[in-house]
Amino acid sequence: MGGPAVWQRGIRTVVLGAVLVILAGCGSQTAGTTPEATGAATSTAWTLASPSRIAGVRTADGGRSLVVDADVPDGAHDCVRGLRGELETVAHGTVYVMVTFETRSLDRDSGCTGTRRAEAVVKLGEPLRSHRVMVNNLDVYTPTGATPPALRQCGENGCDPTPPRCTPSSYQQAVNDTDVPEHTGSEERGCDDTWLVLDLSTRTGPVCGDTGDGCPNSGVSQRWFYRAETSGWRPVATNGEAGCVGIREVLPELPVRLCASLPRLDRS
Repeated sequence: MGGPAVWQRGIRTVVLGAVLVILAGCGSQTAGTTPEATGAATSTAWTLASPSRIAGVRTADGGRSLVVDADVPDGAHDCVRGLRGELETVAHGTVYVMVTFETRSLDRDSGCTGTRRAEAVVKLGEPLRSHRVMVNNLDVYTPTGATPPALRQCGENGCDPTPPRCTPSSYQQAVNDTDVPEHTGSEERGCDDTWLVLDLSTRTGPVCGDTGDGCPNSGVSQRWFYRAETSGWRPVATNGEAGCVGIREVLPELPVRLCASLPRLDRS
């Protein structure tokens, strides 16, 4: 009896194989597509990648999880699969996480030339508390000074900026926190425990070499007023008039001694 049973299974295997071959042959004739188009959409290799930008991090599940907002490839076809956030380690007060996915975007023919926002969830196992979070060994976030559930991204001055001081390093931190181009220079015009006045200047115009090469030099100047906060100097107003004209209408609490001798700002 063992022989016929084996033989019957053999027939079923052959028949099933033939059916699969027939279906495989018919599958390439899907209405509305061509073999070339179908091949282009499916033959592109999937590659492991990381987000082009981390847009933000926030806590969830009572601080036991992180939600990472990430920019990932997008296009007409499937461009991302397997998006995942993983906890790598916790060391020295920092939670290290990695966000990765697979994508076809490295092949321009895939059509994955755009971006979209996606969420990756990272399970921590225990509340984040005061730990910092480093994503993909690059972006650092902290709950200190943030509005829950969002975390605050640490900037050029680190996660714990120095308190405001009347020192060159503190002035540079103020410039870094002001919406001005990189390589902007500063000149201190007045400072006390509460207020700081800086003249900021930025070179503009065509890209040129050293002075004297025939390229015209020009610049844009602004006068910024800062108020001291626990996290550093915060820019609150700008004004280029001489003395206290105009600025005390905006900042009536600004001491006269810090603006009385200010020269009119040269904007050339």
